[in-house]
Amino acid sequence: MRIALLSYSTRPRGGVVHTLALAEALARVGQDVTVWTLGRGGDTAFFRPVDPAVTVRVVPVRDVEGEPVGARVLRSIAALRDAFQHRGPDRSGSGPTGSGHSGHDRRRAGHSGPDHSGHGRNRSGHSGYDIVHAQDCISANAAGRCLRTVHHLDRFTTPELAACHERAIVTPYAHVCVSAAVAAELRAGWGIAATVIPNGVDAARFAAAAGPAPDAVAARAAWRERLGRYVLTVGGIEPRKGSLELLDAYARLGRDTRLVVAGGETLFDYRDYRAAWEARAAALDPAPVVLGPVPDGDLPALVAAAAAFAFPSTKEGFGLAAMEALAAGVPVVVSDLPVLREVFGGAARVAAGPEAFAAALRDALDRPDPDRRAAGAALAARHTWDAAAARHLALYSAVRPS
Repeated sequence: MRIALLSYSTRPRGGVVHTLALAEALARVGQDVTVWTLGRGGDTAFFRPVDPAVTVRVVPVRDVEGEPVGARVLRSIAALRDAFQHRGPDRSGSGPTGSGHSGHDRRRAGHSGPDHSGHGRNRSGHSGYDIVHAQDCISANAAGRCLRTVHHLDRFTTPELAACHERAIVTPYAHVCVSAAVAAELRAGWGIAATVIPNGVDAARFAAAAGPAPDAVAARAAWRERLGRYVLTVGGIEPRKGSLELLDAYARLGRDTRLVVAGGETLFDYRDYRAAWEARAAALDPAPVVLGPVPDGDLPALVAAAAAFAFPSTKEGFGLAAMEALAAGVPVVVSDLPVLREVFGGAARVAAGPEAFAAALRDALDRPDPDRRAAGAALAARHTWDAAAARHLALYSAVRPS
């Protein structure tokens, strides 16, 4: 089966991590997979190497200083739509940057625009693809006829973004959600029945980072020497990640542990929110450390070296970063959301509000719980990308357009 997976970024956000891992798992079982994405700021490749069995197409989109979010969204949709719908599956290595194996290139054959003839088109409506699977609202708007994974649902005030979000929900012919909680939101709000396929996690990679191998021990020691004893959160500084709420909890935690924030690539403009966060953080002792995006090869050791992992999100679809922490044997505290109770059960401590969140972090730091740690590691190990790929293939076969 020829499958196109579409994403909006090359950078390490949860949906992008999902897209790459799913693509690689599908390729391992013999599927012909291409990942299409936008390359911002000169990006020509994803944040990590991708299995060469997966074809990658990065569509360049330039940054425009001071561009409003709505205009940026519309321009992003147009760039990806033009490249994807007009070119189809280019496997020559020309056109959008990326890797691919040899094959026919329509433009070199004299076709410079969309193929309206119907020749070479299959049941997805796109030349060469049996399934077109969008992973976010931008790619769903760009893809044309597609199925869509709804990772989480948002409310936007920017008109262009609100319209993008709505179209990306109502237009696809089939839907996947990574948790039953998000599927219930989709059904309640739009009357749409989605197939629930939970995320996988590369549990072995994060477990190895917590293991006894000399390289792993040295990598953890290096992070602890640099940062001291720390509580880690991954996802950057933004409203949906509960960053201000986490600062309020951290202020109650005590001075023996530092807050470390990793990640943070996003399409949206959170400068005002970040300024408020930085003003609040400046008054705290010890001051939080903001690492920004961490190289993919360094992330497992950073996670494994943490004394605890904080996941205070106000809106989530699954919680992949927290699941990776469980795989590394790190105690996790999550906010009290239905989706996080569903996904993590008793493997994570659950807290509502800054005071309770601080108390849960203190408990995680001061009272090791071997049973909870074992339950977390087992939970993470059960969520494999191979299982997720198998369930996606079953869905693709069931809904494949005719």
